[in-house]
Amino acid sequence: MSEIVNRVANSSLVTIDLEELYRKEDRVIFDLKDFLFQELILKEMDFRAALKSLDWEKFRGKLVAVTCTVDAIVPAWAFILIGTYLTKVDVEYVIGDLAALEQYLFEKGIQKIDTEKYQGKPVVIRGCSKFPVPTYAYGRVVSLIQPFAKSIMYGEPCSTVPLYKAPK
Repeated sequence: MSEIVNRVANSSLVTIDLEELYRKEDRVIFDLKDFLFQELILKEMDFRAALKSLDWEKFRGKLVAVTCTVDAIVPAWAFILIGTYLTKVDVEYVIGDLAALEQYLFEKGIQKIDTEKYQGKPVVIRGCSKFPVPTYAYGRVVSLIQPFAKSIMYGEPCSTVPLYKAPK
């Protein structure tokens, strides 16, 4: 009987698991609709007063998407003004929906990837995860490492789909 050898473990294959970039803080939507008169109009004085009296501490430790979920014309400064209050309580936020927030968070994580460690190596980008990884993140990480990698595959090390092979 021959010995079982784990060829994947013994290979120079490098795995990127985007799930490791997933931030676990609660995500919250700050919806401007709640501050509009009849969910249509922003009254500046009322809006500023409402923001001033809001307990901003309830957002601390959370990731916030500042958006408006109704069809209303809201000036850009209103979104930005909310951001100034969130910044005062050290809250990370985006102006956009939850998908925009996820994209922003993954982009921040991807920017920290050391591309040099993929130089001349076969790379597998893991496909299965317990947390939602936006498709954007997969495309972004490929564009980042492609100039360095010998090859790029998607899936699990034991079962991959080839995506790229560097010219010889």
